[in-house]
Amino acid sequence: MRRWLCVPMMTLCLLAASCGGGGQETAADPRLPYQEMAGCAMEAAVTCEQSGLEWQALLRCDYVPGGESTVEVLEPERIAGVRAVLREEDWSLEYEDLCLDAGTLSSEAVSPAACLPRLMSALRDGWLLEENEEDWQETPCLRLCLDQTGTEGGKILSTVWLRQSDGIPLRGEIAVDGEIILTAEFTDFTFYDTINEP
Repeated sequence: MRRWLCVPMMTLCLLAASCGGGGQETAADPRLPYQEMAGCAMEAAVTCEQSGLEWQALLRCDYVPGGESTVEVLEPERIAGVRAVLREEDWSLEYEDLCLDAGTLSSEAVSPAACLPRLMSALRDGWLLEENEEDWQETPCLRLCLDQTGTEGGKILSTVWLRQSDGIPLRGEIAVDGEIILTAEFTDFTFYDTINEP
């Protein structure tokens, strides 16, 4: 009779031990602030070099998850102030002035003007392929590589370097079908206030 009682008791002890240990090993997801944010404002130097196309601009972006985001050119001066509105549901862009339209890159029709919203979308919803520690310009960062399927079925990989001290992005890259087509060097980043006022 004693042997029979020992087996269930041992099983319960093993289950309790495994449940208790698992929670301690799980680290906080660095993407959680991006998944929970109401939105963010950011500035970055966005560069595109592909098939002879060279495009570079300092952009400001107000990103609203699932809503309309705006992208505005700060530099170069000749097109400063030009804006575009982006809808994330279908990644469509509406331009106030076509000089911001640098065209689309690859079969996935990725536009340089959509670089910053796409990086935020990847942080929120992308499939995490890699996460490791890597310095960017001597700053300790978490490097995240995220996979999203494009509207045409192609593979879009976004890589983002988040500063370890506060989780703010310092650099981003977007690659389509294995080729890096866009890079972003962040110069400013702020989360919107996520507290709803009564």
